Amino acid sequence: MSAVPPDGLTASRPAQELIRRQLDRLRGDMRRDAVISATVCELAARMGIRPVDASEYLAGLSRESGVDVLEVALSMRGGEPPSIPEEARTRVPEWINVALQVPHVSACYLVPINDRAGRVIDFYYAAMSPGATDVTGRSADRLTGHRLIVRNPGVVRSSLYDEYVRVMETGESMHRGPFEYVEVLGDRLWPASITARAVRAADGLLTSWRAHDDEERLVAGWERAQRIAELGWGEWNLATGKVRWTRQMYEIFGREDGEGPMPIDVFPGKIVPEDQAVVDEGVRTLLEYREAAETEFRAMHRHGVRHIRMVSEPVLDSAGVLIAIRVLAIDITASRRRERALAAAHSRAVQARRQAAEEQRVAARLQDTLLPLRRGALDLPGLRVGLRYYPGEEVDRLGGDWYKARTLPDGRVLLAVGDAMGHGLTAASLMAQMRSGLAGLAYTGAPADRLGTWLNELIYHGAGAITVTGTAIIGHFDPETGELAWICAGHPAPVLLRDGTATLLQVRPGPIMGAMESPSYTLETTPLRRGDLVLLYTDGVVERRGRDIEEGFEALLAAAHGAAAEEDPERVLDRVLGELRDERGEDDICILAVRVL
Repeated sequence: MSAVPPDGLTASRPAQELIRRQLDRLRGDMRRDAVISATVCELAARMGIRPVDASEYLAGLSRESGVDVLEVALSMRGGEPPSIPEEARTRVPEWINVALQVPHVSACYLVPINDRAGRVIDFYYAAMSPGATDVTGRSADRLTGHRLIVRNPGVVRSSLYDEYVRVMETGESMHRGPFEYVEVLGDRLWPASITARAVRAADGLLTSWRAHDDEERLVAGWERAQRIAELGWGEWNLATGKVRWTRQMYEIFGREDGEGPMPIDVFPGKIVPEDQAVVDEGVRTLLEYREAAETEFRAMHRHGVRHIRMVSEPVLDSAGVLIAIRVLAIDITASRRRERALAAAHSRAVQARRQAAEEQRVAARLQDTLLPLRRGALDLPGLRVGLRYYPGEEVDRLGGDWYKARTLPDGRVLLAVGDAMGHGLTAASLMAQMRSGLAGLAYTGAPADRLGTWLNELIYHGAGAITVTGTAIIGHFDPETGELAWICAGHPAPVLLRDGTATLLQVRPGPIMGAMESPSYTLETTPLRRGDLVLLYTDGVVERRGRDIEEGFEALLAAAHGAAAEEDPERVLDRVLGELRDERGEDDICILAVRVL
């Protein structure tokens, strides 16, 4: 019976394979780098040129031959490197030999090798300190008297060689590190973290280097991690009163360097009063119960109040006596500010949603009050009017579509359809203003163009500092003459169905209402005859997101085409809206079918 591996092991196999492939590729790249670096330095020594020139030479051979640079490098290796030129050999001053006895780190005296133009192309080890080794462990007897770049190609790939040349040429000392240095030996890369120094002395360079051990690297890494994460570490020695703080602790608690670390008995006084109880409990946990404590509190800072999270642990001796307290602290002020900002934004969003929902509820109630009849038919002098009104499919799309169809005292029939711009309570309020305003103005007996001008003035001056606009078709049907006298205020043109053919009525549209103070509207006169049907509608019938409005007009005309002269206007609306139903948009829809009897 075979064992089934845990799900975690099964899931990890692709990751393991990926790691193995990446490691294989990385090792291949490292070997390639080692071979090329070593070959460049060998070429530079044999040809008496600078390493940078040798690198360009090797790359040029690769380009000209079409052979990979690694293969070219492998073909050029071998042979003993040239000896040190006699003119470069020099007697090491006695004081240099004495100085090399002092350092407890590896040190050497490097003498430059120049080309015919006097440029430094290499150095050689003229003398070394007792016990000196390079990062690969080779001792002084294997390095002294040999060329630098041949024995240690890593100085070239790490740019340490260039810095040595700069010190030799300018006389300026060099101190670099800790940095990641990679030596090349036996087609392998030998990485190490080192610190290096160099000064010009007599005819050469006094240099020293120190490879950092694992403990030093861990400490340095921890210090870098603290800086990156903005963590502070501190220790209060309760026996001696000595306090040790890292640099970040000064930043967290707003202390200047000259003030030194904060004594433990001063610490509680920096806490804001509201958080004092939390800190008191943490101190009690440490001092009385000898247990670690994690607390979050606000402290006074020279730049204001800061939010701080602190983890504290007691340090006990072998007898269980508390001798010190160690803490790890982090300033979380920015995080808390973001949380407060998010909470405030969430609260505002909730309030806005509640307000919007209330506005929609009021708007819907207002629409229900003003437009109680949303489908059905009206019998008016000489006309039968079918109507349909559909609010937006979503509550927040509730708009300002409206209609008016009623008999006036002079015998004419007022016909109007309009759209108050926007959605929600604003649109519903404007719709109420337009509809009720028109109803009152119509009783003056004025023609439609005058009614349009008056209604515009009512909207323009009634909105105060807020700009509100709307569109409308306003007209009068005279049952005695059969004429429809109407205006267009930025609204879609009516559709005339005559003898089964649907066409858009030609119109010279006027400006939308509320946009300017004193516009003028052109009165259009359309003779109608028995059996004609006129569609008055809002833009929700023809407009769709991402579609040209002309396509919407074509769809409406196609849906209305073929209506019979005796067909009931309600049936016409059902058929037209049925064909357009698949294209319902998000906006309100209001449509009147006016049949001439």
